[in-house]
Formats: sequence, structure tokens, C-alpha cells
Amino acid sequence: MKTCFFSRFSRGLVLSISILCLISCNHTDDVTPTGQVQFQFTHVVGSLPLALNATQYTNAAGESFYVKTFKYYVSNIKFIRADGSEYAQPESYYLVNEGDSASKTFTIPNVPIGTYTGVNFMIGVDSTRNVSGAQTGALDALNDMFWSWKTGYIFVKMEGTSPSSTASGNRIEYHIGGFQNPNNIRTAAFSLVSNKLYIKSDSTSSIHFQTDVGQLFQTPNLIKFAETPALMTEPKTADIADNYSDMFSIVSIQTGTP
Repeated sequence: MKTCFFSRFSRGLVLSISILCLISCNHTDDVTPTGQVQFQFTHVVGSLPLALNATQYTNAAGESFYVKTFKYYVSNIKFIRADGSEYAQPESYYLVNEGDSASKTFTIPNVPIGTYTGVNFMIGVDSTRNVSGAQTGALDALNDMFWSWKTGYIFVKMEGTSPSSTASGNRIEYHIGGFQNPNNIRTAAFSLVSNKLYIKSDSTSSIHFQTDVGQLFQTPNLIKFAETPALMTEPKTADIADNYSDMFSIVSIQTGTP
């Protein structure tokens, strides 16, 4: 009897282990390999590199100016495949700050392998996070990009001086934000059809972006410092929001090797 019992027990144990192994193997097969993508941002004003408090620039209206502060939010990053399907990075909120060189490069982990023909990201912070209370990391209020729990985040901040400015100290200040009346959230979208992004398993690919500060003031809306030296909550902030939709371009794309 004991022999029979242990025989049945052994067969049952072997069967259970086999089932567990099968489940484990199937589960492993279902996991999509991933790689990562590094975003790099270089800031310029037209054809000149951005240098805070050091270089005099000229806007499209012919007015000279210096830049003291330049920073903005990149969020809700999406990678688009040729069939139109998307991979959206969860919890993607980054503050890019010319005054902090480390912030101009960041890495997006766990991107499914494959070929991508487009990428886009939000310039600013979505409405949900604008009213979500105290937050950490890039969205920490201590980053000086937050007005209040009612009005939310500053999406793009540019500060400097210009002899053309009629404000005290010849200052120019543009703090653009708001997700309603006006809604200044914009999306930067890039087609990669002619220069595809390839994500390989356990490797790092990269996209190098260029951000043109001068674009804030020129297309499609010409902003003159003599007429509008500062903007924060006025309806006209939407003019600059329309301009910063086009301040990004892609310099290069590199595919990583495992």
C-alpha cells in the first residue's frame, strides 16, 4: 500500500512540476524584449548656441536680447510604429533646463523592440497632473515651474533682458502655461519615415533634438519685446504656445548595438 501511495504521489509531483515548467516557459515567451532610447537636447538661438547671460542675440523683429533662463517640460512621450500602433512611456515627465546640463539628456527604458516611424511628445504637463496636488521629481513645485494648485504648471519659461523692453530693468519674461482658457499644451510630432528608429534588445538608441529659443518669438506669431516684454497668464500666451510647437527639430538618430 505504501509503495502504491508513494508511486501515485511521485507521478503527481512530476506532473505538477511539468505543468509549472510549461506555464513558466509560456510566460517567458510572452515577454517582449525591450531596449532603451536616450533623448538629447541642444539649445540654440537661430544658428548660434545658447549661452546664458553671455551672448547677445537678435530676434526676428531685429531686437537684441540676452537669455537668463530657459527651461520647459517634455512629457507623455510616444513612439509610433509603421502600422500606426503606439508605445506610450508611462509616467514620462521631464524638465529640460539650460541651467542644468544633466537635465538635457535622459533615457527612456523598456521600449519594445521594433521599427518606429514616428515619435511625439507633449510640450508641457497634461491637465490631470496639473491638478494632482503635491508631486515629486520633475513635477516638484521646488523646480520653480509651478504657479498654484489652481493654475498649475509653467510649461515653458524664458527670461532675459533686451534694450527694447519697456519693463523695469529692460527685462523680458515669458512664463507660458495653462490647460484651459487658454490651453497652451502643445505636441511636438516628428516623422521618422525617412530615418527610422530601430530599437534592439538590451541596447540604447538615441535621438538628438535641437531646440531653437528664437522660435518662441517668430513663427507663426511675431512677438516684439517693445510691445510685449512679458507674458504669463494673458490670452496672448497662446501665440507663443503656437510658436513653441515648432521650436524642436531632430539633428540625428542612432541605433544602439547590444
